[in-house]
Amino acid sequence: MNNLMHDFSILAQPGKHHKMTSYDACYTADIEHKKDGLSLLEKNVKEMIDLQEKLYADNRYAVLLIFQAMDAAGKDGTIKHVMSGLNPQGTQVYSFKTPSDIELDHDYFWRTYRFLPQRGNFGIFNRSYYEEVLIVRVHPNFLLKQRLPGIKQLTDIDADFWNRRYLQINAIEKHLNENGVVVIKFFLNVSKGEQKKRFLKRIDDTSRNWKFSPTDIAERQHWESYMQAYEDLLSHTSTENAPWYVIPADHKWFMRYAVSNIIVNRLKELDLSFPTLPEADLQRLAEARKMLEAE
Repeated sequence: MNNLMHDFSILAQPGKHHKMTSYDACYTADIEHKKDGLSLLEKNVKEMIDLQEKLYADNRYAVLLIFQAMDAAGKDGTIKHVMSGLNPQGTQVYSFKTPSDIELDHDYFWRTYRFLPQRGNFGIFNRSYYEEVLIVRVHPNFLLKQRLPGIKQLTDIDADFWNRRYLQINAIEKHLNENGVVVIKFFLNVSKGEQKKRFLKRIDDTSRNWKFSPTDIAERQHWESYMQAYEDLLSHTSTENAPWYVIPADHKWFMRYAVSNIIVNRLKELDLSFPTLPEADLQRLAEARKMLEAE
């Protein structure tokens, strides 16, 4: 299995300036057929089940998976298909939408930070604190609701403000990394043309109507602004300890395989293992065996 963690068609190399035009939403690496991708996904899911057990038993690391994407890219489906085999007791999924009044009365990390996974567990963020440099970047009027010091009107928001936010995010992720939280970040990169096709399917298929919202079309009108926001995000927050992976999303089967590939390979880097019991505990196990066999 190729390690897509080091595939520069997917990895947003830390320290580089990134353009969205450099990433092909139809890229499938060296996999030519859908059936091969599905087979590899199934293999990865099985391997993840074993690795999750070791992650829990090892109890040194937590894994935080962050998914960001434009509408209809396939976040929900990817989470469902890739994480389907994991023990739900050790896996929590959180979706973050419009902040509540209580959340707006805290710093922007608060609502996500309190849902970080504990050691031995997976935490999955369907959207995250990165919305603060994405939708808030495209719609800066949202910042006025946060009542930040020095931000009383839109003209108070400048390039330095966003650069400070990138630095804040990098600092938080560095802190998490140094305390055993492995942050793996996925941007599911769907093309504008493919998004249109998926929107039309949602409109034409009555069983998918509920997935469509008029706001989806409204946000699509800001496509170029979002692409600029993603370029700045990738350029400023893809770091050595928490790089971004720009996952081609036009072929759902490859998107799901690629995500599973990166998770499995990242977990393998952790050198997870089952704990070795001390001699005294092994002796107690031997005594317990004797008692059971004597019944």
